[in-house]
Amino acid sequence: MLAAAGGVTALALAIGAQASTSPPPAKLAPIRGHYAPKIDPANFVPTVDNPYLPYKPGTRIHFEGVSGTTPQTDDEVVLHRTKKILGVTATVVRDTVSEHGRAVERTFDWYAQDKQGNVWYMGELALERQNGRLVKAGDSWEAGVDGAKPGIIMPAHPKPGDAYRQEYSPRSKALDEARVLRLNGTATVPAGHFTRVLVTSEFSPVDPEVGQKFYAKGVGEVSERVVKGPHEQFKLIRVTH
Repeated sequence: MLAAAGGVTALALAIGAQASTSPPPAKLAPIRGHYAPKIDPANFVPTVDNPYLPYKPGTRIHFEGVSGTTPQTDDEVVLHRTKKILGVTATVVRDTVSEHGRAVERTFDWYAQDKQGNVWYMGELALERQNGRLVKAGDSWEAGVDGAKPGIIMPAHPKPGDAYRQEYSPRSKALDEARVLRLNGTATVPAGHFTRVLVTSEFSPVDPEVGQKFYAKGVGEVSERVVKGPHEQFKLIRVTH
């Protein structure tokens, strides 16, 4: 038993050393200065399994909430298909926002995880309802097209104070940024009570709205809310695989 414990300790130290030498998200996807993230397809893995944002194909995630005074649902489905972007194989997540059972927005988001565990946001095909049908929205973007570049949606080892760019597409005004607020948050939602929750602040230089998101290890996002701007809040109801 002592030998095994020693082996586990050595392994933990090795993992800790590796984590400490991983570049911080502020260096990989800086929010200031010239932005030119380095994307090497050989440095990416085929699955997204970051503890704070696990996207296993077949997973279904159901949120309920409100936008203004209108009740809405938000359903994410991790599809069994991928998309090649900048030579990287990205996981496709379909995200549908509905009102009274009718889809008003649908987004196909593209995510890819590097070997260090950072989850990169590679772009999105956004659709919105106009004249009774879903049509492509102006904030759609794809890394490598029209000057768009990927950003980090979830760091491998988030730390309070980390600030990073989540997306970069000036043409479509997709310029979201994020900052880690704390790792010891709590969240109580219909899906359960969560502790040691990652809390982030999300904002954009072209939008006065500020939001907060809450992530639980092994689950993913459990809640989000607008803290500056029109009232909006969503809570996790269930996750199925």
